[in-house]
Amino acid sequence: QVQVVESGGGLVQPGGSLRLSCTASDSIDIMAWYRQAPGKQRELVASITRVRSANYADAVQGRFTISRDNSKNSVYLQMNNLKPEDTAIYSCYVISYTRGGYWGQGTQVTVSS
Repeated sequence: QVQVVESGGGLVQPGGSLRLSCTASDSIDIMAWYRQAPGKQRELVASITRVRSANYADAVQGRFTISRDNSKNSVYLQMNNLKPEDTAIYSCYVISYTRGGYWGQGTQVTVSS
């Protein structure tokens, strides 16, 4: 079992920034952030491989940056120019090719004036 712990959510005004962090208890191959807004399906926000190849959803491209520190089994999501439509529960999902996929508990991000 791999433990996944997120932190960094909160309330921010439109145009503001937040940084989410996620740490796994073991070495991980792919690390990703998903989000789910009220009444909507969960969607992939960004993902990054061990060699730091990253992908982004169109809605966040150019505003969000995903990064990782392999020595800490951690992934980060820097979110800039936040919009009200970014409001959601953000969850970290990690994949180990040998152990499977694991979710974090989720952290609330609210963008509101």
